[in-house]
Amino acid sequence: MGGTSRLCQMYGPAVRCKTDESCIGRQVDVIAAAGGTPSAVAAKASTATIPIVFAVAVDPVKIGLVTSLNRPGGNLTGITNLNVEVGPKRLELLHELMPTATMIAALVNPTNSNAETQWRDLEATARTLGLQIRVLHASADRDLDPAFATLGQLRPGGLVIGTDLFLSSRIEQLAALALRYSVPAIFQYREFVSAGGLMSYGTSPTDSYHQMGVYTGRILKGEKPANLPVQQATKIELLINMRTAKALGLTIPLALLGRADEVIE
Repeated sequence: MGGTSRLCQMYGPAVRCKTDESCIGRQVDVIAAAGGTPSAVAAKASTATIPIVFAVAVDPVKIGLVTSLNRPGGNLTGITNLNVEVGPKRLELLHELMPTATMIAALVNPTNSNAETQWRDLEATARTLGLQIRVLHASADRDLDPAFATLGQLRPGGLVIGTDLFLSSRIEQLAALALRYSVPAIFQYREFVSAGGLMSYGTSPTDSYHQMGVYTGRILKGEKPANLPVQQATKIELLINMRTAKALGLTIPLALLGRADEVIE
C-alpha cells in the first residue's frame, strides 16, 4: 500500500475520521463499519472500491452486504453475531428466573428491519413456555417513558429488550427505567448490567471487535475482502447484577448463577 495506512470508522450512518475531511474523499485504505447494520449499509452505499469491514447482528447476505458468507465478493466482509438469534434464549432465562410469571413483555423498535423476526421468534418461544407476551414499541426518546408506564400497568413477570441500535444507545436510561418500574429486564449487552440492569445475554462485543480488528489488519496488509469469509462471533456471555436482584426483591436460582460468566455483587 505504501505510506501510512488510513483507517476510517463508521459507528452509524455518519463517518468519523481523524480529520474533518471526507473519508471517501481522502481515499482511506479501509473503512471499519462498527455501528451495526446502519453503518454497514451506509458504508456500502458510499463506495464500491474501498475495503469495508462490518459487524452486524443480521444475515449480511439477506440485506445485500455480501453475495455469500464463504465468498463475500465485492469490497465488504466482516463479522456477524448471534444477538438476534439468541433473543428467544433471553426469554427462556427470564422464565427460569420467574417461573410463576404468566406474562412477559418485549420492548422493540418497530422501525428496525429485524423487528418482525424478533417478535415472531419471541412469540413462538412464549407459546412453547406457556407464556403470554406483550410487545411495546420505542423508536425515539419520547417513546421510552410511555412504554415503561405501560409496563407499570401491565406488571409483567419480566422484560426482554430487543436487539436494536437505538435501544443499545440508551442503555443507562433503560436500566434506570427498569429499576424504577420494578421489572426484571434482560438485554444483549454487558453494559446494561454494569449500568444497573438485571441481566444480559449476548455476543461479547470485545470478541466481535477483536475479529473486526484482525480482518482490518489483514486487509491493510494486502488481502482482499472478497476472499475473506464472513465470520460468526460465537462467544456468548451471561451476566447478572446481584445488587439489582436484591433491589427488586429477587432470589436468583443457583443453577442460573452457576451458568453466569460474571456476577456483579
